[in-house]
Amino acid sequence: MESIYIFFIAVLFLLAISDLVVGVGNDAVNFLNSAVGSKAAPFKVILTVAGLGILAGTTFSSGMMEIARSGVFYPQNFYFSEIIIIFIAVMIADVILLDTFNSYGLPTSTTVSVIFELLGAAVAISLVKIFNSTGTISDLSQYINSGRALAIISGIMLSVALAFFFGTLIQFVTRLIFSFNYQRNLSKFGAIWGSLAVTSIIYFMLVKGARGASFMTPGVIHWLENNTLQLLLFAFAGMAIFLQILLVAFRINILKIIVLTGTFSLAMAFAGNDLVNFIGVPLAGYESIRIFLSDPSLHPDTFRMGFLLEPVKTPTLFLLASGVVMVLTLFFSRKARTVTKTEIDLSRQDAGEERFSPSFLSRGIVRKSIETSKFLQRVIPVRILQFIETQFDTSTYNSGNVQRKDASSFDLLRASVNMFVASILIAIATSIKLPLSTTYVTFMVAMGTSMADRAWGREIAVYRISGVITVIGGWFITAFSAFTLAFLIALFIHWGGTFATVGALLLALLFVIRTQKNHKKFISAHKGIETEDAEKFDEESILEKCNDQINRVVLSVSKLYFMTMHHLIHENRKELKKVLAEIEKLNYYTKDLKKNIYLTLKKLEGNSVETGHFYVQTLDYMREIAHCLKFISDPVYEHLDNQHPPLIPDQVKDIKQLNEELNSFYSYILNATKKQNFSDLNAILVQQQLILDLIAGMKKNQIKRVRKELVGTRNTLMYLNLLAETKNLILYTVNMVKSHRDFSQQTWLGRESDQN
Repeated sequence: MESIYIFFIAVLFLLAISDLVVGVGNDAVNFLNSAVGSKAAPFKVILTVAGLGILAGTTFSSGMMEIARSGVFYPQNFYFSEIIIIFIAVMIADVILLDTFNSYGLPTSTTVSVIFELLGAAVAISLVKIFNSTGTISDLSQYINSGRALAIISGIMLSVALAFFFGTLIQFVTRLIFSFNYQRNLSKFGAIWGSLAVTSIIYFMLVKGARGASFMTPGVIHWLENNTLQLLLFAFAGMAIFLQILLVAFRINILKIIVLTGTFSLAMAFAGNDLVNFIGVPLAGYESIRIFLSDPSLHPDTFRMGFLLEPVKTPTLFLLASGVVMVLTLFFSRKARTVTKTEIDLSRQDAGEERFSPSFLSRGIVRKSIETSKFLQRVIPVRILQFIETQFDTSTYNSGNVQRKDASSFDLLRASVNMFVASILIAIATSIKLPLSTTYVTFMVAMGTSMADRAWGREIAVYRISGVITVIGGWFITAFSAFTLAFLIALFIHWGGTFATVGALLLALLFVIRTQKNHKKFISAHKGIETEDAEKFDEESILEKCNDQINRVVLSVSKLYFMTMHHLIHENRKELKKVLAEIEKLNYYTKDLKKNIYLTLKKLEGNSVETGHFYVQTLDYMREIAHCLKFISDPVYEHLDNQHPPLIPDQVKDIKQLNEELNSFYSYILNATKKQNFSDLNAILVQQQLILDLIAGMKKNQIKRVRKELVGTRNTLMYLNLLAETKNLILYTVNMVKSHRDFSQQTWLGRESDQN
């Protein structure tokens, strides 16, 4: 008997480590997005500051552990064997659920997930108890603390609305004071404003957070509570003087200090508020098993768990060990960066690639917002409107931001507002032991500040709002999925015992491995062949970048076309499927280049309009080349996948010749583009004509085969489509080379005229 429960202890702690890993992967967005989005410091510096905040915050979590022990159900009405099933089901469900959301870059709430998992598993075991007795469904209230659960859920929903409201309001007021050209007024009001922000953060770290710290003595806590006002006044005055000295004497941008301080604070708040979501359940299970094993007379089916109602101080060693796991995950988790990117993209100031498609609801919201804006413009005095427009003029920010190689998604002023507003809201919730969702709060604060900053202009509003709706919709899916998954796993473990527990663990492991593969595919599909961000280009390097892009496309097309024909001849469907994945990457690559065209063209403004025209033409042809390759490969794969008859020997002979000619053709072009030597363009045109004549001959040969009934319908359709798209491929390739030649010539002419 003891060995089984020792095994359960090992399972719980293994799941706790896994949950910490996937949990940080999801929640890193909470404290990284502002610093990363505003580029307040190098990425490694931001991670280091956040890591220190996590280590500090883990020691402030002890009081929150009570939520996992008795927050949503009455433990005194459950037996030991039932509680262990609930805890294991919750942890397995949490690992699966959070890892799924991380894999697709969608931030969700670890708080909501654990609460609904506890509810789902507890309801499952409660129903089993009721059906095995003479009770009815109405007796469910004896086991589930529905009032407490509803209060927690209501608090979370309310925090979402408050976060968006205060984020919007404070950012609007802050921008009215400082404008987008905030450096102008930073020397006047920056020290006071910064001191207010930092003091608010200190209020959380030294006063509110200290109440739950595992190392704080009652005497120290009592002293802090009695001297709160004095501490805050001294902190405000001292910080104002300190920041003013940094501004005037050392010319230091104090907003960077505020953002990094906020990053530390928010990471600390995350660890203090959300650590319960990851280790609260395993620690409650560990405590239950420890007490059960301490008394040999106890029986698992009769020992009631009322002791879980008693407050317990979590050992600081456990908390620090959890913090170390979280910090390591923060530094090495790729999924954390994927989730962070989603939030930054939805709140960035400038337009660009939009991941989410517009929906009926997002269009309706934008339409009503425009109508409301027009109404307000009619009722608000003109002078006030002119002042607001002046303060919200983004021309200074945009002109500087586009030219910088390290262009940020939004400025430091908005990042600092994100930080201290979210920190204060989370601090208040932590102080009253209310497990609000840090993800919901930080996300909605970021969305509120971006809306106040007019980052959601009419050009991109429908896409951004659709993204926000998608994320919020995912939160509701989190609740439903968490409840259902934990409910089913709890029933499965109750039915199958130890074997079912092992089976559920293996299922969770396989699921995580599978989502890891899906995440790699997701990243690969959205990155293509590692496109360079146009924001990093300067005018001098655009020609070189364009040449590099063409070389990549030519090399990829030559290779992928050759492999497609090779696998068609040998009927290798499995290998052709891998080629299709590479062709899809090429399509994303050329698509991303087109999406970055706006920023690139802005950097060509010093040259003639013709230069931009030829660059656009070059990208258009690159995009068409990628399309041709896809239109060739998809029907070929379908032909093999449907097990249609193979090519006949004459067709194989013709395609091998075509393959060799194309390989030679693209090698010649690659040699010309690498050296940027277009003097032999006539030779390329001669090769082009030879291939076109070869294709025409192959078409005639196919017609003869049809008349002699040597081939069937499916063979003919696939073969003629292949030849037609190959012809288009050759034509677009030569046109791309011509446009690139003209683009190069115009660029060099523009540089020479600038020098003269």
